[in-house]
Amino acid sequence: MTAFRAFRLVVLLATILFNGFIYLYPDLLNKSDQCKWHEFDESSKIKPKNPVLNNLPTQVLEKLLLTFPSLQDNDKWFNNSTHSSDGYIKDIHMLTFGDPQINGNWPSTPYIKRFDNYGNDYYLGHIYNVMQRRLQPSHVAVMGDLFSSQWILDSEFYNRTLRFVERLFPRSLEYKKTVIDTHSKHENYDWRGWLDQEVMMLAQSRFSSRVYNDVYDWVYENHKYPNHHEPLFINLTGNHDIGYSGDATWQHMARFHHLFGQNNYVIYYNLNSQEQWRLVVLDSLTLEGPALQEEFVNYTWQFLDGLEETNKRFNGSTILLTHIPFYKEAGLCKDGPEHIYYENYEPEPYKNGKLRSQNHLSYDTSQKVLDIVFPNPDQGGIILTGHDHYGCDDWYNYDGSQWIASKQLNQTTRKSVREIVVQSMMGDFDGQTGLVSGHYDYNAQSWEFEFSYCSFVVQHWWWAAKALTVVTILLQSVGLLFHI
Repeated sequence: MTAFRAFRLVVLLATILFNGFIYLYPDLLNKSDQCKWHEFDESSKIKPKNPVLNNLPTQVLEKLLLTFPSLQDNDKWFNNSTHSSDGYIKDIHMLTFGDPQINGNWPSTPYIKRFDNYGNDYYLGHIYNVMQRRLQPSHVAVMGDLFSSQWILDSEFYNRTLRFVERLFPRSLEYKKTVIDTHSKHENYDWRGWLDQEVMMLAQSRFSSRVYNDVYDWVYENHKYPNHHEPLFINLTGNHDIGYSGDATWQHMARFHHLFGQNNYVIYYNLNSQEQWRLVVLDSLTLEGPALQEEFVNYTWQFLDGLEETNKRFNGSTILLTHIPFYKEAGLCKDGPEHIYYENYEPEPYKNGKLRSQNHLSYDTSQKVLDIVFPNPDQGGIILTGHDHYGCDDWYNYDGSQWIASKQLNQTTRKSVREIVVQSMMGDFDGQTGLVSGHYDYNAQSWEFEFSYCSFVVQHWWWAAKALTVVTILLQSVGLLFHI
């Protein structure tokens, strides 16, 4: 064997190993219970279509079924109903992704940086594609900070949004048509028209337009059952998307609404049944001020007022999705409580005194929101936030007069609520995917929630797999061409 042929073989083997690694990472890098939906009982376990596969060892069978979903017996879960074939309400399966913060390209951006941005898009997209194919969720939530900066013109906002739906979180054409059409026109969005519409709207009408029932698909809203092939996609406002309240403008908010959806809304599921629950999407960036546009703060609190009014007819559990974490004492998370205001800011003096940044919501705001969003003492819930890239996991226990954050679960007069600050999916934080599993306990007559991470690796491993693939193709082509 010639040295060149031996080298080709070594590179080929390395390519196979590296590419196998980046596609099989959920099972290679994580504990057996991390990269799958939580098994609350026997009904939550995945089973094979072919009973012969049951002869395999349990751990081998499970990895096989998760890696090759086509081998699973999905008839029980993937019917066109909210209930499984045995009559029980289906589990809630939600993937969460923290703060992708994709960068943009400018005329001055070096080509090596442009190439890095290009690869980073597909690195993040690889994580989503692997996890979506593996687990086929009913819901997907991106926890805000979709972009790295809110200070971009509409044109660049359109460019990054197109990358978002084409590379990071690819979907079928009908689910991204608005983005594609807006990008192709590349015209500044009519934010003044949206402003006029919002200002003229009565508070009750605005709230009513933010209330949905049994929505599992934004395009086909008449499909009142989970769409595992095109899960319900939820994009949260982050401070790098619309700005903190001291920065957020009508232009920021209008274009986010147009391309990513509303900043506040609630979806009720199975209302008027014992299995009812709701998904609350809350724009925590516009909960506090002083704000540049105080209307935004007013609208968000009006939404919460409307939600509080509907609590009289709601007896279920809540999943709350928002960007800014709730108040907790320093030391519980990487970021401690902090509010910073504009002072002596000469470039834009009209912002002086307004909110410039925050790590958490304030204590008073946190107490009010928790009281409204989690009104039922015998029904728990879960909070998913972003913002703190390192992630955090705490319980909010109610001591009879206030909610107190703690690392320990300490239920007293009512069920506690768990807050997961979802770790960033960026490569520097090992490309995390958060898995939220919800299961209705018919004995306790309440929903239970569990959360786990599925970790990838820093982006260099993904780059290495792709680079080796290119090198292998070149070497094999040279070998075939020159018979060496």
